Amino acid sequence: MQRRFFLPLSVCLALGLASPVWASEEAPDVLIKRISTEVLDTIKSDKAIQGGDMVKVNQLVDTKIMPHVNFQRMTASAVGPSWRQATPEQQKRLQDEFKVLLVRTYSGALAQVSDQTITVKPLRAAADDKEVVVRSEVKGRGDPIQLEYRMEKTPGSGAGWKIYNLNVLGVWLVDTYRTQFAQEISTKGIDGLIASLSERNKLVAKKG
Repeated sequence: MQRRFFLPLSVCLALGLASPVWASEEAPDVLIKRISTEVLDTIKSDKAIQGGDMVKVNQLVDTKIMPHVNFQRMTASAVGPSWRQATPEQQKRLQDEFKVLLVRTYSGALAQVSDQTITVKPLRAAADDKEVVVRSEVKGRGDPIQLEYRMEKTPGSGAGWKIYNLNVLGVWLVDTYRTQFAQEISTKGIDGLIASLSERNKLVAKKG
């Protein structure tokens, strides 16, 4: 039976989403608030997205959300100790397939967004911190959903704050995937995990 890799709707929405002085760059909580607002505003104003145009939804996710995610760190953490034993080619394939998985999952969830709003809570961090936790809350129908983002300050050409993990109601995203991936690796190895991810992505693409 094929193993399913999944994310709850609240996680997908969350990634579609007062602070200390952070030099001239955008503070992490401000970044989360801006992304969330831009994504939600785009969805609410775009009839094609509201109508289920997955091409446009995928474009929205890829341009607005994914540039702010550290895929290498997220993938390595999800794969766990086996990441260090993987060849550079295997690591690249894992990262590529994991990104496709996340993009398609986020896209499917964002297509269901209607009247949700996101509130970002005041950031508790020092100006020189390299890693922070940004807390937020998604409000809509039903009880509010508490969300926490683990973010890191990255150097180099892609400098800025990037998400590498998030918590929904006490469950960390990377930890959830690590459990699923570990089961796959224990029975089929790294290549087996890559094959499973690839098969899952192709199946989702075929179903549209």
